[in-house]
Amino acid sequence: MDGLAEGKDRNFVTALARGLDVLRSFRPGEVLLTNTDLSERTGLPKPTVSRLTHTLCQLGYLVQDRQSGAYRLGVGVLQLGMGVLAGMDICDRAAEVLRSLRAGANPYITAALGEAHRAEAVYVAVSRSRENVSLSMHVGSRLPLFRSAMGRAILAGMTEEDRSAAIQAGARDTGQQIAALEAEARNAVEQYRARGYCSGYGDWRADVNAIAVPVVSLGGSRVHGLNVGGPSFHITVEELENTYAPLLIAAGKALSLTPG
Repeated sequence: MDGLAEGKDRNFVTALARGLDVLRSFRPGEVLLTNTDLSERTGLPKPTVSRLTHTLCQLGYLVQDRQSGAYRLGVGVLQLGMGVLAGMDICDRAAEVLRSLRAGANPYITAALGEAHRAEAVYVAVSRSRENVSLSMHVGSRLPLFRSAMGRAILAGMTEEDRSAAIQAGARDTGQQIAALEAEARNAVEQYRARGYCSGYGDWRADVNAIAVPVVSLGGSRVHGLNVGGPSFHITVEELENTYAPLLIAAGKALSLTPG
């Protein structure tokens, strides 16, 4: 939870923030969490969590399993997510771009568009490789903002103010030192300025290579990351930098509606 905002902002609604913290506690691949699990992950007292889960169940954002008493995400969360995606016109524009990036000679390439949420980058559109050995990524998949190519590209495209806020959120969510995250963000900006893209070669996962560029909306109000990558034993650094980087940079400019 954002304790800084809670303590200083009179308009900050603590109960709402705590409810969202409960929903954020679910990780990819997890189905059921107990009140004890949620208490441990949010740092909230168990009685508080019990009231929150009861309320979220009443609203359809959580569903309680009758046998175990644990909770799973409800259809209300899906409706919220679909509402977010429906408002992202860039996803419609990105669909063909992602397909074209993936349509090259290497069938193991996956292309995706993502947006930052706290210390993570979240996929909002993806064109996935159909090979048996590929990245099992989909809309909603999450990557570390400071250790993935996509996350670094998003950081590079942010304003100084937004980057500082992301660093603060990253320190709270990951427990890393602010100085270390500042260095990661600074390196991302420098790499983007020098090469026109950011890279992640085995940093997020040892078996994944990827490169990414920022996609900035008109007026700079939103920053996305556009990446291509896949299994390192099928997609080399040389191929990404020599073949895909020029295509990716051009695609990023097109999605940003930036003149070439």
